[in-house]
Amino acid sequence: MLHTLSTSPWHSDIAGMIRMMAEGDDLLLIADGVLAAVENSHFLEILRAAPISIHVLNVDVQARGLCAQISSDVIMVSYTDFVRLTVKHPVQMSW
Repeated sequence: MLHTLSTSPWHSDIAGMIRMMAEGDDLLLIADGVLAAVENSHFLEILRAAPISIHVLNVDVQARGLCAQISSDVIMVSYTDFVRLTVKHPVQMSW
């Protein structure tokens, strides 16, 4: 399943999202959701513990001036990669 987080992690049910994730799922952080990928953040530590791959949309990171602060553990993706993730996962959940 592809999970997309578009709201700030401070305004999201991260614990609920983690409960819905399964091994092999992908998480794509978009819009204000990219804040969850900031290195050393509490939210990133929670997400790292899940059996998922974490992706972040590069244009949203750039728009927020966070390029130097995003963890190297997170996979930076383009819009084309976003489309590939949606093709890979016919079932999706938006948070």
